[in-house]
Amino acid sequence: MEKRILAFDFGASSGRAMIGLYDGDTIKLEEIHRFSNDPVMVNEVMYWDTLRLFYEIKQGILKAKHAGGFDSIGIDTWGVDFGLLDKDGNILENPIHYRDKRTQGMVEESFKRISKEEFYKITGNQFMEINTAFQLFSLVKQRPEIIERAETLLMTPDLFTYMLTGKKSTEYSIASTSQLLDANKRIWSDKVLEALEIPKRIFTDIVPCGTIIGPLSDSICEELGVEKVNVVAVASHDTQSSLIAVPTKEKDFIFLSCGTWSLIGTELDSPIINEKSEKYNITNEGGYGGTTTFLKNIIGLWLIQESRRQWIREGKEYGFGEIEQLATEAPSLKCFVDPDAPQFVPQGNIPKRISEYCKRTGQPSPESIGEVARCINQSLALKYRKSLEEIEDCTGKHYDTVYMVGGGTQSKLLCQFTANSCKKRVVVGPIESTVLGNIVLQLMATGEVEGLQGGRDLIANSQDIQVYEPQEIEKWDDAYKKFLDMIEE
Repeated sequence: MEKRILAFDFGASSGRAMIGLYDGDTIKLEEIHRFSNDPVMVNEVMYWDTLRLFYEIKQGILKAKHAGGFDSIGIDTWGVDFGLLDKDGNILENPIHYRDKRTQGMVEESFKRISKEEFYKITGNQFMEINTAFQLFSLVKQRPEIIERAETLLMTPDLFTYMLTGKKSTEYSIASTSQLLDANKRIWSDKVLEALEIPKRIFTDIVPCGTIIGPLSDSICEELGVEKVNVVAVASHDTQSSLIAVPTKEKDFIFLSCGTWSLIGTELDSPIINEKSEKYNITNEGGYGGTTTFLKNIIGLWLIQESRRQWIREGKEYGFGEIEQLATEAPSLKCFVDPDAPQFVPQGNIPKRISEYCKRTGQPSPESIGEVARCINQSLALKYRKSLEEIEDCTGKHYDTVYMVGGGTQSKLLCQFTANSCKKRVVVGPIESTVLGNIVLQLMATGEVEGLQGGRDLIANSQDIQVYEPQEIEKWDDAYKKFLDMIEE
């Protein structure tokens, strides 16, 4: 009997509801609702429009009902962000965006409370100002009254699940993005919470990926006229849902999940936390079955997305396909930037910042849209190689293949550049890796699919996979040396 699985997938700039039609052998996807996810600035604070997003979830449920119904629901989102509830279960304030300026300087400030070495030894997380720990630490220092009034903290996907079910819990993979989790014990770290004066009482129990949280609440069922289907806590950090969809049978492999953020890493049985991984600032993130994803966060297609928004503001209405064509025609390996340089994190005029970066580092400045886009794609591919070499150095393993998944795989240019730069075979697909991982985890939770490998095999059978072989290796080796010299100055 065919199963109809409803998956909500939220990225940093858009969201969608998709139905996965499972016939026992393959999964077919049907998009039923898509919507933008736009931050809102109020008095210089950047908020997520969370209530609007929940409205869009309801619209997705209604459309799924009219399209033939559904058997379960799963939600995945970006990491690190959260909502705070009061004693009555109401949201204290609209959740604040991770790109908000409130966390500036909080990483360094936290090291006055707990040493960098001890902090990393406990959490195994890459230090980034956007992490939940530093968002909360900013509240402790700047707005302690909010923390005092808070009864419960729920990470973004858990907040939406609570709105649907009335159940409060925190799924393991999303908890591991917070830099508040003990990576080895898989529990909230008393030591980190005490050092940063964050009250432990606001945190809920942590549940494994693939846990059935419970049915839709009576009020939701009545409002939308739907049956009491279960909501499943999938691997609710989108990276971990995407990782489920990597079409491999290998135990040791490199994956590259490419979207607004790029995440490159490997799947391990336990964390790697030592001086070398701390030096490279590599994170240990929780995944399905208690696995550890040893990965590096890299700014990804944000650079293209935000550049396109700037060009639109200037009256240049180009689609992503047109931008890629212009990049294809631009000069090769002319200039590079470090995608993770701090000036590229905030919203604004990214093309101008790229031009300034290149001038400051003694490189030709990209002027045209095509030159800027090519610079971004080349820089990402070179940064992938650097991160991959760091991961190989930490694991002591060599990987022959990079499995590239997610929306960024629609860029043939980026896929080929990745193969060229990394000097490895790149297996590309599925594009809809996050949604497919979300759906497969729901099927696993209800016993329709057996085991992680069974899920990966099902996805591999359902999707077209492409392969890119490395080209122009000598040119890219020379470019990589220049790239390393530039970012290490």
